[in-house]
Formats: sequence, C-alpha cells, structure tokens
Amino acid sequence: MSLSVARPLVSVYTEKSEAVAGASLPLPFVFKAPIRPDLVNDVHVSMSKNARQPYSVSKEAGHQTSAESWGTGRAVARIPRVRGGGTHRSGQGAFGNMCRGGRMFAPTKPWRRWHRRVNLRQRRAAVAAAVAASGVPALVQARGGFYEELTTFSPVYKSQRLRAGKGKMRNRRRVQRKGPLIIYHKDQGLTRAFRNIPGVEMLNVDKLNLLKLAPGGHLGRFCIWTQSAFDRLDSLFGSWKTPSKEKKNFNLPQPKMANTDLSRLLKSDEIRKVLRAPNKRVVRATRKLNPLNNTKAMLRLNPYSAVLRRKAVLDQDRRNNAKALALAEKRGIKLPESDPAVKAEKLRLRRVKAAKAAAAKKPKKPVAKKTAPPPPKKAKGVKKPTPKKVSKPVAK
Repeated sequence: MSLSVARPLVSVYTEKSEAVAGASLPLPFVFKAPIRPDLVNDVHVSMSKNARQPYSVSKEAGHQTSAESWGTGRAVARIPRVRGGGTHRSGQGAFGNMCRGGRMFAPTKPWRRWHRRVNLRQRRAAVAAAVAASGVPALVQARGGFYEELTTFSPVYKSQRLRAGKGKMRNRRRVQRKGPLIIYHKDQGLTRAFRNIPGVEMLNVDKLNLLKLAPGGHLGRFCIWTQSAFDRLDSLFGSWKTPSKEKKNFNLPQPKMANTDLSRLLKSDEIRKVLRAPNKRVVRATRKLNPLNNTKAMLRLNPYSAVLRRKAVLDQDRRNNAKALALAEKRGIKLPESDPAVKAEKLRLRRVKAAKAAAAKKPKKPVAKKTAPPPPKKAKGVKKPTPKKVSKPVAK
C-alpha cells in the first residue's frame, strides 16, 4: 500500500503516560496534508498584523510655536525661527524635521492600512499544513519543543528573562519560550488545570488558530491531543476525496507528489525508459583570435607567414650588423672578435667563399650550337607573286 494512503494506528496514553489497551486510533487524513512552510509563513505574517492598534503622533506636534523665516540677506538659513527675545529659545529653528523640537518627516496617521485580509482557503490550507507538521518528529525536535517527560518543562523556566527595549514599561516586562499546546474538544476542567503552568497553552479543536499552531510562522510545535479532539479531525478537514463536514466546500489539499523520494523516482526503470540518452558532447564557444597579434592564428591562415617573419628578423639583424661595422670603421675602432657583428660578417664571407668553391668544382655543360632553321618548302600549284614595277618620275 502506498505511504500516502496508509493510515497507521496511534496509541492513546493516560495522564500518567501509560498506554490505554485497545484504544488505538487511525491517523487522521490531515496529517498527510502537504507541508507548506512558505504558505504558513505568509498567512502568519498577514494574520499577525490584524491584532495591531493604530497609533500616530499628535497632528500639532512641532507646530505649537509661532515661528517665521527671517528671509534672505541676514546670512542665515531660511528655516522658520522662533519669535521673541530674552530667552535661549528665541531665534531657534522650528517646524522642520531637522530642527530640535520640530515635527517629524511624514508624521504617522491613524488611518494607515493596519489590517490584512487573508483568503479563507489559504488560511485553511495553512492550518492543515501546521497540523501535519506537528506530527513529524523531526520538525518538532528541530523547533526545540520535544519533551521526554511532560511533567517537567525546564526549557520554558530557563528561558524566562526581561524583555529588551521599552516593552518593559508597557505591561510586557518578561518573555519566555513557548511550551506544549494542548488541544481539546471538551473542556472538563482542562483550562483551569493547565492555566498556571508557564508556556502551556490551551486550544479548542473547533477553533484551531495558526498563530498558536505555528508561532512566529515556524512549523513543528509540540501538540498534545485529547482523544475526543483527535477523533474530530476527520470530520473537520475531511480527506482528498471526502469533503469536510464542518467546513463548507473544503477538501484536504492534494500533495503534488505521493512519494517524496526524488532520487528513487529519477532512478526508476519506468522513468528512465522514456528519457532520451544523455548528451555528453560539450560544445564550447571558440575564442576568435586576431591573426595580426596571434602567431598560431596567422599560421593557420597563411603558413608562409613564418618564412616572412623569419626573413624580416634576419634582414633586421643584417642591417644592424652592417650599421655597427660602418660606424666602427668611421670611428677607427676595431671591434673585438666576440662582437656579434664581426661574427656575422665572418660567417657571411665564409659562406660566399664556400659557394664560389662549389660553383668552380661543378662541371660546365657544353653549350649546344644553334643551327639555322631550314627554308620553308614551296607549295605545289602556287605561283610566286611578281613584284609590281614602279615607274620612276622623269625630271623635266
């Protein structure tokens, strides 16, 4: 059976922490509701604003004095100044928010939007998520509200301290941690029995409040349920298919995932069969290099560029050596044998001499005599044209 459908049995204990035989209850469907910390926090923030009281400063604060600006020409600021003389108050700046005794900037008004409206479905879903989170031991322990023995509430006693700030003067002098929340259906003296224990709060199951189920907007408060309250949860919240009997048009929110083991789902054969093969080929963008600055890029475009570059270097060295020898000859200085210019000149002369010797040893090929081409043959049946006689002019 799926984990989302299974309803394990919950044991019932007495006030002495003894299990009641034969009184096991099936786990209500609300404990399978999706746990939404984001929704709970958002609803909690909006609901907590509805308990605020309007406040504002007096509308006449900072303006209860006669003041007028001195104007220009007196080498002082044009802020309004208190009239009169003979006292240190005269001449002081007034009215402005930067002045001592002046008004505040944008004075607070009592008609500010203090309250927030929260959708009914959101409030119900948030309460269901808070109830479901109270049934997860890991969330309860992480919040610090897990007690091994209900008779001792030492974390609450140890946390009692003075409040920081001016709240000490406003009837909220001490603060302490939250204790367990006892949820009941029929009072039967429970509220009178637990009202003197610090940190313990009582709540009727028909009036579940998110501000008490998730104080501070954090899930996982330690809740103690009575048997009658636990039996009533199914009729209050219903299930995913069965609507609630107490709430109009409400079904339990359906979780998006029946099985939250994501790694197991992704590795299942049913899902892996329909997935395409992984593309392990990584195509990275190639950087376009400037061939005028990058030698390798230029060689890919023009392999002969290496020869030209080498030739340019050799020509520059040859010019430098010739210039050094000419300058030394002009100054009448004999360069040492270790000078690069002298070495290069000796190497050049040695190569020229070797080239001449190699050319002299090479046998010369006999020059073939050029013969005159034979005269063209006369074609048969073709008469040779006779030149026309040109008569010479006779002198008179």
